[in-house]
Amino acid sequence: MKIKNKIKIPKLVANFDNKEKVILRDYLALERTTMANIRTLYSVIRTSIYLVLAGIAFISLEDFKNLSWVGYLLFGTSIVLVVFGLVRYVELKRKLKKFYVPKEEVAD
Repeated sequence: MKIKNKIKIPKLVANFDNKEKVILRDYLALERTTMANIRTLYSVIRTSIYLVLAGIAFISLEDFKNLSWVGYLLFGTSIVLVVFGLVRYVELKRKLKKFYVPKEEVAD
């Protein structure tokens, strides 16, 4: 069963039409950008884990129970950071696919 009425999300950037043939240099640039995107996602996840660890430390401190709110704030910040990083990763991945894959192969 196919759903014919898809929800269209407004695009921030106009569609790109590649007027030149894509050469090796362009494919290498795509690979570098893709690897940088993955590396950025990993650093966001790593930072989020550090924030969770810091939050656990603030909540676990016996002498500073009045600072436990900082731990919960760090947990919330960690969740927001992971969501932001994942959204940004997926968005850039889609943009790269649209730039370097012919329009016929991209399903909108």
